[in-house]
Amino acid sequence: MSGLLLEVRDLVKTFGAGETTTHVLRGLNLRLEKGELSALLGPSGSGKSTLLTILGTLMKPTSGRYEMLGADMIGADDAELTVFRNLHIGFVFQFHNLLPDFTALENVIFPTAVREGRETASARARGTEILVRMGLVDRVDFPVAKLSGGQKQRVAVARALMNRPELVLADEPTGNLDRASAIQVMDLIAEINRDEGTTFLISTHDDKIAATCRRQIVVGDGRLTG
Repeated sequence: MSGLLLEVRDLVKTFGAGETTTHVLRGLNLRLEKGELSALLGPSGSGKSTLLTILGTLMKPTSGRYEMLGADMIGADDAELTVFRNLHIGFVFQFHNLLPDFTALENVIFPTAVREGRETASARARGTEILVRMGLVDRVDFPVAKLSGGQKQRVAVARALMNRPELVLADEPTGNLDRASAIQVMDLIAEINRDEGTTFLISTHDDKIAATCRRQIVVGDGRLTG
C-alpha cells in the first residue's frame, strides 16, 4: 500500500492569550504515507501529544491546514469529524482506558456498537478474530479487570483496530509495561502494520521502542527537527 494518507502544513497551536499565551506547535509540517510504521519522539513539552490530538481530530489547531484521505479536517464540523474519526482513526493510550466492568470482547466491539447502536454478530466475530490474533484466545470473555497490564494493552490495541482504521495513533502505548510485555505489544503492532497495511504513529520516550519503527519523527519546540 502506498500513497499519501495525511498532511499538515504550517500547523500552529497556542493556548491562552496575551502574556499567558503558550506556543505549543509553531508552524509544523508533516506528511504520512499509507502503511507507515513511525515513532514520534521528543522531550516532554515538545508538542507530541498536542500533535496526536490534532491528528486524531479531537482538537483543532489555532491555524494551519490538515488533510487526511483528501478530506479537509479543519473545515469539517464536529458531527462530520465524529463520523470520520470512527471510520478511519483508532487510538491507543498509555493508560488503556478500558471499561473495567466489561469483558475483553465487549471493550473491543464498543466502537462499533456505538456507531451502529447495538452489538451485532459480525462485530462479535470481528472482535473475537482480533483478540485471537492478539494472543488472547482464552481471554475473550474475561472481565478486563482480571487481565494483566500487558493483556489489557493488547485489548486496547485490538479495540483500536476494530473498525479497520487507516490510521492508529498511539500515545506512549508501552509506557506502563515491563520490557517483555512492551516488546510483545510492538511485535503485534508491526505484524498488523505488515499484514493489513494499517498506518501507525507511535509517540514514545523509549529509544528501543522507536528503533522497532521504520521511521523516527522528532519534534522539538513545536516543529519537526528530524
